[in-house]
Amino acid sequence: MNLDILYQDEDIVVVNKPAGTPVIPDRFNTEAPSINKVLEAQLGQRVWVVHRLDRDTSGVLCFAKNETAHKNLSAQFMAHSVGKFYAGLVHGRVVQQEGRIESPIAEHPVIKGKMVVNRKGKASVTDYKVVEQWPLHTLLQFQIHTGRTHQIRVHMQSIGHPIVADALYGNGEPFLLSAIKKKYRLSTKDEEERPLLSRLALHAYRLIFEDMKGKEVCVEAPLPKDISACVQQLNKQMKNKQS
Repeated sequence: MNLDILYQDEDIVVVNKPAGTPVIPDRFNTEAPSINKVLEAQLGQRVWVVHRLDRDTSGVLCFAKNETAHKNLSAQFMAHSVGKFYAGLVHGRVVQQEGRIESPIAEHPVIKGKMVVNRKGKASVTDYKVVEQWPLHTLLQFQIHTGRTHQIRVHMQSIGHPIVADALYGNGEPFLLSAIKKKYRLSTKDEEERPLLSRLALHAYRLIFEDMKGKEVCVEAPLPKDISACVQQLNKQMKNKQS
């Protein structure tokens, strides 16, 4: 694996995280690749983890190159002064074009690793805005003002629009062309349909923070191929229905 470096200076490095790889080693499988270890090998130096993305979430991920930078960046995240923007494909047509979800989030009382909306939970704020819509799906832009575990996923499930292919908060089913194309035919080369997307349809596309000199840095990662393929097909099928 060779990581795509989006930004780098003497103190900070920002990469475009691929989906499917954890940020830090899995405690149950310490030999498996992790983003921090791959980056250390690529740069030939130690890096400090500043924040995290879920294993199946892709996009902008920031690391510090020294302890001073780590302390500085961590303080920005703790103060919620970092601009964190995501793109996500959700189930259903979101009627309200933009809105704010302020439901507190807590750990699930029974299921380990799962979170729930709970009035006794920690304050959580997610803004969303419709980017594109289709009969059964919506592409949204999110800005999170807090950094709770699975925040966007929990909040979207709470308003009835879970993220596509989310196994923990949705049905977990992959995005299949046959589900949106009426006269879909399987290729003679394939025994079964290959999904356009088979992982959580969530991407961290923009991160805004200050470097060690106090200068604002804005780093963006384009929408990945799998989510883009879904958007293209949704637009194509919509066009076909209208013609």
